[in-house]
Amino acid sequence: MTRPLAACGGRGYWQQRADVVVIGTGVAGLVAALAAHRSGQKLVVLSKGGETATFYAQGGIAVVLPETDDSIDAHVADTVAAGAGLCDPGAVRSIVADGYRAVRALVDDGARFDEAAPGQWALTREGGHSRRRIIHAGGDATGAEVQRALDHAAALLDIRRNHIALELLHVDRGVTGVLVLNDDGLGVVHAPSVILATGGLGHLYSATTNPEGSTGDGIALATWAGVPVSDLEFIQFHPTMLSDGDAGGRRPLITEAVRGEGAILIDRQGNSVTAGVHPMGDLAPRDVVAAAIDARMVETGDPCVYLDARGIDGFESRFPTVTAACRAAGIDPTSQPIPVVPGAHYSCGGVVTDVYGRTELGGLFAAGEVARTGLHGANRLASNSLLEGLVVGGRAGRAAAEHALAAGPSRAVLPEQSRRRALPRADLQRAMTRYASVVRDGDGLERLAKELDTARPRVIKSRSDFEDVALTTTAAAVAAAALARTESRGCHHRSDYPETNPVLARSLMPAVAC
Repeated sequence: MTRPLAACGGRGYWQQRADVVVIGTGVAGLVAALAAHRSGQKLVVLSKGGETATFYAQGGIAVVLPETDDSIDAHVADTVAAGAGLCDPGAVRSIVADGYRAVRALVDDGARFDEAAPGQWALTREGGHSRRRIIHAGGDATGAEVQRALDHAAALLDIRRNHIALELLHVDRGVTGVLVLNDDGLGVVHAPSVILATGGLGHLYSATTNPEGSTGDGIALATWAGVPVSDLEFIQFHPTMLSDGDAGGRRPLITEAVRGEGAILIDRQGNSVTAGVHPMGDLAPRDVVAAAIDARMVETGDPCVYLDARGIDGFESRFPTVTAACRAAGIDPTSQPIPVVPGAHYSCGGVVTDVYGRTELGGLFAAGEVARTGLHGANRLASNSLLEGLVVGGRAGRAAAEHALAAGPSRAVLPEQSRRRALPRADLQRAMTRYASVVRDGDGLERLAKELDTARPRVIKSRSDFEDVALTTTAAAVAAAALARTESRGCHHRSDYPETNPVLARSLMPAVAC
């Protein structure tokens, strides 16, 4: 049952109006917000607060530069190969071909990339790439530079900190606004266009490379609104997260570019981890390397493997972020192998969109990690994430502005405040880590589903309440997707179905209870 906001008598609800609402302040969110603002629309940006996943991105941006030996065809081929049969080739080509323009626009907004010579960007190579096509900044601090430039460009935008988007409001298959919780309580931002740019879901797991706000918010918001999500079983575990005992929460990433510059993966005995596994060895796609590490740890019983970067000249200057993280953990990467384990890193699936961020719900757009455009398929190619955020973020911002102009002002209809089910976060993370990690099986996924079914209703009164219900909804969607895909493909590994099934070379959308 829903009722007009006016029927509430205004009790306890604040109200705002906008043409476009953007939820999230990472690369996709701020690029979208700037594009909508520059289209002349009234804009509100909602942020939970805290650092974004963009800030922590180390490796760089995959982009084909003019006047090099690279080509759009080569980048498309590498992306499709990594995606293990589930990429949309048309979407891949559309996004890859627009990459250089999007990067130049970012430079116009103040971003600066490392140079090999004056006016010539330095390039590195990462896993799955056939060319050196990764541009970077500050050695291994690309995300921090992207975030700095976008924060500066967006300084004049209406960005609301500590504003939590609780629900997408809609009628007649069209968005009308967002239900929001802030320090003043519940409120509504009325808007005909909303862009989800909420990032990923790494905190489904006990340890992740993601910042604390990566709690699957956009997946949950879309699911509650009846908007399709897909490919959630494909969660990329970065092969080389710094191992520091049993420490949970966000753990430092050891960028793939370290292997691109010559570091090798070895076990405690000094044996190669990837020898004989894939022709590209340590630079195989991430799903292959993560699975190889997991298998070696199971075989040896060791808690980690090691990344030996001692042969890289100038390691400290090329990788200052990695060096600092290692030394904070008591490791000198110039004289010691770095202990690493696979860590929950990136969701290849998400809210189903086209390459302009449009969803099935009129006026609702999604961009960045929260979206499933068809670029990543079953396994994301390294450094295609910032590329996608730049390209699709800008497109979504412009499309949302166009939709708002055509639709005109909206008036939201407010639902009765609902109670949504949630597991305590630590219990959920423990279950997801045990049953839905790098390698899964049907019995474990069934046990996970049963544990999630014990979630109890909760009234959302705080950010932590919302994140717990978002995590629980998202975990249920991941479990359903992983159970439905009875094969191993990309970064979805089923020990009870170890082979790839050609019949399942398609995206699955299992029903998930809201």
